[in-house]
Parts: sequence; structure tokens; C-alpha cells
Amino acid sequence: KISLMAGSVPQNSESASFESPVRPAWVRWLCGIENSILIVCLFALIFLPLLERVMRGFFNTGIEGEAEFVLHFSLVIGMVGGAIAAREKRLLGISTIAHFLKGPWKIAADVFANSWAAVVTGVLGYAGYLFLLDERGAGNEIAYGVARWWIQSMLPICFGLIAIRLVWNSGPQWWVRLLSSMVVLVASWILWEGWIPVDRILLPGVIMLITAMLLGAPIFSVLGGATLLYLWREDFPIAGVATSHYSMSTEALIPTIPLFTLAGYFMAESKASQRLVRVFQSFVGQFRAGPAIVTIFVCAFFTAFTGGSGVTILALGPLLMPVLTSAKYGDKPSLGLITGAGALGILFPPSLPIILYFIVANANVQTGISLEHMFLGGLIPGILMVGMMTLYSRRLISKEAVAGKKFDWVESRCAVWEAKWELMIPVVAITALFSGVFSTPVAAAALTALYALFVELVIHRELRPFKDLPRVMTECGLLVGGVLLILGVAMSFTKDFLVFAMIPDLAIEWGTANIESKYVFLLALNCFLLLVGCLMDIYSAIVVVVPLLLPLGAAFGIDPIHLGIIFLANLELGYLTPPVGLNLFLSAYRFKRPVMEVAKASLPMLIVLAISVLLITYIPFLTTFLPNLILGRSGP
Repeated sequence: KISLMAGSVPQNSESASFESPVRPAWVRWLCGIENSILIVCLFALIFLPLLERVMRGFFNTGIEGEAEFVLHFSLVIGMVGGAIAAREKRLLGISTIAHFLKGPWKIAADVFANSWAAVVTGVLGYAGYLFLLDERGAGNEIAYGVARWWIQSMLPICFGLIAIRLVWNSGPQWWVRLLSSMVVLVASWILWEGWIPVDRILLPGVIMLITAMLLGAPIFSVLGGATLLYLWREDFPIAGVATSHYSMSTEALIPTIPLFTLAGYFMAESKASQRLVRVFQSFVGQFRAGPAIVTIFVCAFFTAFTGGSGVTILALGPLLMPVLTSAKYGDKPSLGLITGAGALGILFPPSLPIILYFIVANANVQTGISLEHMFLGGLIPGILMVGMMTLYSRRLISKEAVAGKKFDWVESRCAVWEAKWELMIPVVAITALFSGVFSTPVAAAALTALYALFVELVIHRELRPFKDLPRVMTECGLLVGGVLLILGVAMSFTKDFLVFAMIPDLAIEWGTANIESKYVFLLALNCFLLLVGCLMDIYSAIVVVVPLLLPLGAAFGIDPIHLGIIFLANLELGYLTPPVGLNLFLSAYRFKRPVMEVAKASLPMLIVLAISVLLITYIPFLTTFLPNLILGRSGP
């Protein structure tokens, strides 16, 4: 298995397993309980919002506390999914330096990174325990006698479980794990006894965290550690970390993240990709650039639902590579095209990065925009990026390439008819979001996930209910849990560190004093985000950088929708940019090629997307036209 440090994603049914036969029976039993909790909560997210709408429509009554139950199930998914990600060694990190170390250096790096991550995670668990004591004393109930603290107990329990697994993941040998345990115990004892004065803990703590981050510590532990260090120095209660985490994990739009992602997973694990490839081939296969166009369109379709999580390359790569090579495309151009096309689609609804950006943005600044504004704002820029790559793909055609068969209306009609159910999924999602029939985006996301599940489970019967469905839902929950774990901790990092330390105010002061032109600011923004994309994955970048970026954009009069799409379009380049480009690692993994070979093959695609980003940056009309036209919005 590959690690989420290098961009983990679902694997196919042959390679993914959560019931490892080498594990003892009691461990498999524990894993089964975790998986079952995750699956039950995902099913609850699908059915509760829809059942609520049905009951109110037919019986004029609903489910008491339905909205609060859904939000708290999202908290469980985030925490249990994060624990499973730790179990499978797939927590999201920034650095890949440790992958290049060998022998004793590798052991030392893993022990250091995992031990300090475990210390921070253990303190986060203790903060969750303190938070739980306060909430238990309040005696609040959700409904039907269910106490709120029952579900909130997932915070200390799962953080504790993650800490234990970080120690376990320090190495395969028992002596390595024992060494890591000793490091954790000694460090925890020193912190508990207060042997290091508070005013002297900051510098060594920051050095330790940066070192651990470079050696592969999960990003959530780095953000959490930085927040805890600041709270200790300022003598603030650390329970505030858990409070912020809980508030973000139960934010109104959080359930849309697992629901839309789940719809993409259902498609990726069926034969939907084959049906969609057939559709696009039937319409554009007669052109010499047809195979490239098919690759671009199918990848953009899938990535819109899987959110750039890497499912696209792993699910479609083996299918699309033969299509390109049989059409006489060169090996390297084919590799570069698939890798580059896997980054397309994150600007199309219902993209996970757009939802995540909107949640983080509105949690920090009242932008006055809705999720629908963001979805509409991304449509034309997304089409531009697809179009630019399609135009460039004509240059990849070799002299030996020949045009495909002539357009066959009968074949096209049959292909569309066979794939009609999958082709309707984005229609269902967009209609549910914009029609106003559903009162919340969560209900629209639930309908989309239920529709995708029904299509692949009942109509096509390509997902087996007892063998495939639990595995696919656990894979989805693992990815979502890893993202929500970062999001919850990062919100505390923002509110308890950045805001109190007045970092956004300092950034505005510096920016307005040194940059006078709006266009110079946009150019500097592009350069900065390109650097961010080189060093951070898109999810980490959203939760860390957006709180700093929004006040600066407002200071220079940048439309908030335009700023968001600029941000996401720039970060889309990060999928193809070394050293942590997600698609580079996934292509290297899927096609068994060196990472640098994949990076070299993808360089032309990176340049094409960079040109598209510049057009999106300096032509605001591309972003603001549809929100202004359809939703009647005026400019900033």
C-alpha cells in the first residue's frame, strides 16, 4: 500500500483490504468494529436527511434532532476515519524525506517523527477529555435521550487510539516500538511535571515540530503542536483546541464532504469508467486527437466527484493507457497526459476542494458568498483548463497515429444508453443543489450519494452488498477522516494561534505597505501559491493558507469568489509539481515508473495549466460572470 504522505487513495478491489490475515484475531475484531461504526455513520448521513424530507412532505412531521444527529455523525466519521487512516499508515503528511532514507537513518527518522506526533496527539486527546468533562456536566441532549457527550467522547478516544498507532507505526520491530514508547513516555512526563519553563518551551518545541514534519509526521500533529505551544506560552486552557475541533467538525456543510466523495467512490469501484470511456470514444474517437480528448474528459468527470483524491489515476490509469498507446501515442506523452488530466475537474461541482475552501473561508471571514456561488464561479475556469489541455493534446499525436472509425450514430446511441445512469449523476447533483427542492446542500449531497449507490448496487449490480460495499465505504471514510482530522485541528490553529497572534493583521499591514498594485499582488499571489503547491497538498494548503489569504484579498479589493477560484486553480498545479505532487506519486505507483520520469513527462501539462491559471487570475469575468448572471449577484 502507498501512504497518504505520498497521496493515498482507494485501491482496486484486489489490492485493498481492511481485514489483513496477518493480524491477530482480536485485532481483526477491533478493526471490524471501527469499520462498522464508520459504515453505519455513512449510511446514516445518506438516509437521515432524505427520510426527514419525506416525512415532512407526507406526514408534516420530521425526525427530532435530525440536523444535529447528521452533524455529530460527521464528527464520528472524521475521528474514526482518522483512526483507521492511522491504522493503515495513511495519515496525510507533507514531507517525503524519510522515504529516501535507509537503514539506521530510516529507523531514527520514523521513531522521531512518530514519537513526537504521538506526544502531540496524546495531548490533543487530553484536551478532548477536558472538553468532554465540561460538556458532560452541561447535560445537553440531542434527541431521544441521546446525550451529546456520548458522541463527543470520540474526540479523546480516537485521539488516544491514533497516538497508540503512531507509536506502533514507528517500525516493524518490537524494539523500535519500545524505543518510541519510551520517548513518548519521557516527553509526556517532562511536559506533565513542567520541568521546562513555559517561557522557554517555545523555541525547542518549534524545532522539534519542524524536524518531525520534515521527517514525515502527519500534518495534523504539526498544526496541533504549534497551537498547543502557543496556548501553553500564553497560559490559555488547552481544552480550547478540542472546542474548536468540535465546532468545525459539526459545521453545517461538513456532511457534504463525505457524501459527495462517497458518490465518486461508488462510480470508481464499478465499471462506470468503462462505460464513460465508450461514450466519449463514440463521439470523438474518429478524430486523430480523439483518444487524448477521451482521457481528458473522463478524468475531469471523475475528479469532480472524487475531489482530486487520486482515485482518478488509480481507477482509470490502467484503462486509459492502452487506449492511448494503441492509438500510437508515445509512452511518455501518454504517461504525462494521464497524470496531468488527473488534476482536472476540481473546479467542477460537487468538488471536495471547493466545498472545503468555502467552509474554511466562511469559518474565518464572512465573505457573503454561498456554496452555489463558488460552484458557479468554478465552471468557466474549469472548462478553460480542460479546453487548454485538449488543444495542447493535438501536439502529442505521433506521425503514425491515424484517425479512428467514422462517427457511428448507432454506436454513440448505444454507448449513451448504456452509460445513461452515470451520465445523470452530475445532473442529479447540480439539480438538487440549485433547484431549491432540497432545503440544504446536505440533503442534495445525500440524494446524489443514494442515487450513485442505487445505480451501481441495484441497476448494474457491480458492487456486491456484503463484499464490496463495506470495503468501498471504509476507503471513503478513511480519506474523509484524514481530511477532517486536519480540518478540525487546523481550525484551532487558526483561531487559537493565528488570530490571537494577529498574523492576518500583520500580513495585511506588510502587504499593503509593500505592494501598491492589485495586479502586482495577484502576480505575487500566483508565485506564492505555486510555492505552496510544491510543498503542501491541496487540503493542508486550504486549511492553513486560506485564513491568511482572505484578509489580504479583501484589502486589495479582490472578489471573494475570484480569489477562491484563483487559489484552487493554483493549487491544482500542485498535483503535478515536485516534491509532493500527488499525481506524480500516484502515476509512479500505478505505472511502476520513477517519480522523476513521471514529473518530466508531465512538465508540458504543468505549463499548459499554468497558462490557464494566469488567464483565470487576470480575467475576473471568467469567474464572476455565471454567479452574477444566474444568482443575480453584484460585484464586490
